Amino acid sequence: MPVNLTALENEPRLLIEARLRPVQGVRFQPTGFPNLGHAVYDSPDGGQTILVESAQSMANRLEAVCWDEATDDWVKPLRGLPLVRVIDQNGNPLTNSLLESHRLNSPYILEGKLEGNNKTVLDVLKERLARFDKGRVNLRELVKVLLELDTNGLLHGIFLAKKQLAGGRLRLPRSLSAFVEADGVKRAVSGGVKNDSVNPQGDTAKGFGNVPFSRDEWTADRITAYFNLDLRQIRAFGLGDDVSRLLILLALFKIMQFLRTGLRFRTACDLDVVETHVTRPSSFKLPPLSAIESDLPGIIRELFEKSSGLTVTYDL
Repeated sequence: MPVNLTALENEPRLLIEARLRPVQGVRFQPTGFPNLGHAVYDSPDGGQTILVESAQSMANRLEAVCWDEATDDWVKPLRGLPLVRVIDQNGNPLTNSLLESHRLNSPYILEGKLEGNNKTVLDVLKERLARFDKGRVNLRELVKVLLELDTNGLLHGIFLAKKQLAGGRLRLPRSLSAFVEADGVKRAVSGGVKNDSVNPQGDTAKGFGNVPFSRDEWTADRITAYFNLDLRQIRAFGLGDDVSRLLILLALFKIMQFLRTGLRFRTACDLDVVETHVTRPSSFKLPPLSAIESDLPGIIRELFEKSSGLTVTYDL
């Protein structure tokens, strides 16, 4: 039976929260930032909150659960979705638009050449989007290109920073965003030592000797993963009901597959789901992951029977 999305038809957002906890013990290690360390800030209730996983990291993690590294392809329910594959001069897989940090804006993709001619992906994009070099950018034309070449970009968002492409004005915000926060946090200080059994008094600047170190982990009253799907933006793409349904189901697949398999952020940050619920609209009930996996292959076949993106060559 197809997944029922009727409750989302007139809603601007789908908001989901998942309460998490450490798989073992009570400590966890949040994300860290250069020159900042852990992102700790005051909560409105007077306590402390810490950022466990950032929006940019979560975007990557939500995509990682969509890719099968063993077969170098989408996981089975998503096979057939368009993306841009990059191979080297010997025909070996190099990267693709799902894995690249900047998606279509990756230099390996933009400078990759199409088989049979010397056109690059950048040339193709310039031809398709040349009319926006002057005047107002029509994002509906951009989303048509993304649907054809890199459908996932409609959820992830894109910034084509090249000046040759509308002066670097081609930007699409994320339709699906997420982050993880922990509230009521307290520091759990520990430490250790890097032992040198050969020369404990050796020059530590050169990597020798015993080196003691401190270590900060945290405990929390609550750890919550937040997911926000912009339904209004998806409808504004103007790509039709079938594409909107595909994008919503793809977003739900990412969220639920991530909560099932993707919660080991770091060695010292391995989490588990306590409960998941929809906060808006409250009338929408999350379908089982199995139902989403059953729906997606048929929709993908219907929409992309004649197209599955591009394969380009980048000479290393």
